[in-house]
Amino acid sequence: MRAITFSAYGGPDVLQLSEVPVPEPGPGQVRLSVRVAGVNPIDWKIRSGAMQQNLQAPFQQIPGLEVAGVVDAVGEGADFAVGDDVFGWSETGAYAEYALAKTVAPKPAALSWADAAAVPVAGETALRALGLLGVREGETLLIHGASGTVGRFAAQLAVARGLTVIGTGGSRSLNDLKSLGVVPVLYGDGWLERVREVVSGPVDAVFDAAGRGVLPASVELRGTKDRIITIADGAAFELGIPFTSMGEQTREVLTEIAGWVTERGVRVAQGRSYPLAEAAAAQVESEGGHPGGKLTIAVG
Repeated sequence: MRAITFSAYGGPDVLQLSEVPVPEPGPGQVRLSVRVAGVNPIDWKIRSGAMQQNLQAPFQQIPGLEVAGVVDAVGEGADFAVGDDVFGWSETGAYAEYALAKTVAPKPAALSWADAAAVPVAGETALRALGLLGVREGETLLIHGASGTVGRFAAQLAVARGLTVIGTGGSRSLNDLKSLGVVPVLYGDGWLERVREVVSGPVDAVFDAAGRGVLPASVELRGTKDRIITIADGAAFELGIPFTSMGEQTREVLTEIAGWVTERGVRVAQGRSYPLAEAAAAQVESEGGHPGGKLTIAVG
């Protein structure tokens, strides 16, 4: 099969379009004929070697966590059938024509292949962050980076739960955030004053999905370090603010995420879709930031 591989840490040039053996599913696994793979910052962070202290990459490695495709083969004990449409997390890398996975869920017919590959990481992260913050109906939540993939998902979940959501984003994203029911605020220098202009008193919780050095001023806004969380700023460890990076990957979480999209109106912003052979360009765009939506790789 064709797959994107890398055999050394480095820049995007280490990614190669290779011919590798088709993997065979083990106990509990299914093999997917991949339709779409999601592109995430963790993909290029692993490739660059930035994560090697915590996540050692076995070489030769295929990148990609998020996968959507059709079950092609079934391992012992896996409760899916050949021909089932599924989505979830790949165990062998999603930038490939075939991938193995254990944690997948049925893909609703109303969920497009691109959206199915776009929601596992963002949806799980958003649900986890809101749960850790303990947000409740009637509260005010500030989301830094509300125009990003995770922040946008979290903002929509919070609005649907009856919260007032203030979301920071770039100038091009403010109208989109407003259309989602978010109170939009331009990020960058002066963001604290702009937030104070639209809210009276401290906010109830802060979710930093951007990692742009906003934590100290967020503490000032809250008046406490309580109920502030980040997924993107390593300064949290010195400041004594929770940093959350990993959650529980389950079929139930995937089913809940799909339901938010297909039944409760959460909208996925799609960015550019790349062919498999141009996966390096997809990672370059992801690493550059501000892709304007979820980047995906169309495989099948």
